[in-house]
Amino acid sequence: MKKALAILLTGAMAVTLLGGCSGGGSTGGGKTTTAAATAAATTAAATTAAATTAAAASSDTTAAATEAPAASSQYAVTEPITIQWWHALEDQYSQTVVDVVDEFNKSQDLITVEAVYIGNYSAVNEALVAAHAAGTGLPAITVANGPNLATYAEGGLPENLEPYIADSGYDVDDFAKGMIDACTYQGTRFALPFLISTQTVYYNKDLAKELNVTVPEKFEDMDAFLEATTEFNADGTTKRYGAIIPGWDNNYFETLFQNQGLKLVNDDQISTDLGSEKGIEIVKKIKEWCEKGYIYWASGTNASSIMRQHFIDKEAFSVFHTTSLYDTYVDRCDFEVGMAWLPGGDTKNQEIGGSLLIIPSKNDQATKNAAWQFLMFLCGKDVNMKWADETGYLPTRNSVLKTDEGVEFLERKPEFENIFKNLDIIYPKIQHPGWSQMTSIWKSYMSEIMIEDVDIESKIEDMVEEINEVLEDS
Repeated sequence: MKKALAILLTGAMAVTLLGGCSGGGSTGGGKTTTAAATAAATTAAATTAAATTAAAASSDTTAAATEAPAASSQYAVTEPITIQWWHALEDQYSQTVVDVVDEFNKSQDLITVEAVYIGNYSAVNEALVAAHAAGTGLPAITVANGPNLATYAEGGLPENLEPYIADSGYDVDDFAKGMIDACTYQGTRFALPFLISTQTVYYNKDLAKELNVTVPEKFEDMDAFLEATTEFNADGTTKRYGAIIPGWDNNYFETLFQNQGLKLVNDDQISTDLGSEKGIEIVKKIKEWCEKGYIYWASGTNASSIMRQHFIDKEAFSVFHTTSLYDTYVDRCDFEVGMAWLPGGDTKNQEIGGSLLIIPSKNDQATKNAAWQFLMFLCGKDVNMKWADETGYLPTRNSVLKTDEGVEFLERKPEFENIFKNLDIIYPKIQHPGWSQMTSIWKSYMSEIMIEDVDIESKIEDMVEEINEVLEDS
């Protein structure tokens, strides 16, 4: 546990995430972005060693982070203050960021928010962990990738939000259950849902009608689906893939395992079920599809953009991706884009993607109080639909779906109906301090197996050994 934050920082500096929920860009709103982002990155590079020291003291900082302020008067914002909000929203969302921040700044007289674009979630994590270790340069409020919450909480990084929620009477019951569970670690809320997405299968709806096919509900029916939707050239090479699976991010393939009964982290918390007979069977089946030319396993440099382009150019019938990119696909495709649930098994659960909002615990109380006011605004009912409509992320509040704006949203984007009706089976990702390192190992081995000519069972055996060591050591 004590090494968790150091591991997170090391992993973040070694890996650049690809995908629709994060990535490159420059501006994001507020007063300045580039200079602040550069400063954050400099802080991260300069304090890597400090991160290890701070992580070793995690047991002390955890207690400090969960201690409530003594009196509710300490929550009030009484003097003018300027705070920073770190985010990962790319250029296409910059005007929405500007509009939302301006609306908040004009709504009251004491708090001025500056929005700072840091980079993708990996860049945010790197800068945040380093600043926490150094004890300086922290934002008042920041986005956080959900799977990192457990490690952050173990390291004492996020403020315990329970006393703030209780003091303000903030309505958290209106959030979908899975979303609020994703913000909770060991019974304590350390975050609130912000820009939430889940996995989906985008498919060529025009071609589906022509071929008279539907995206299967069960993994066991994928063979027939892929055979019907894959098209080959005269020389036997693939002209159109039945599906593309993003190998760069386990979020898009891990439910294929979980919904068939596998436990990625066993109940003992120190081992994985990926080496079981069923786990090997699933890997071999996906490898078979790759070898037949039915699917393309997207990994490596620019994998996300390459995958999208294949779909846009009608070189793939379907792709597994994030719901947050619906507008991007619709705008760039000259055919009707459909959305379907990922193929399941005994269950058809999916996982929460996107980002949460946290308040760093090492800030002074005045900064934390101002951050809480802005956090409530960002996650509030009035702003929630704006985020959903202008970014492609999901509404996080149940009540929003019943408003005139929510009804009108579904009229314009009817494909989301399939997502909204399944909100109750979208669950938090696994919370384990070793999860980030474990998934890095898993993704690496999966890509090697799918792309190279290797002995699958021996590779899985090596993979499981490495993963179990990480889980046991975390």
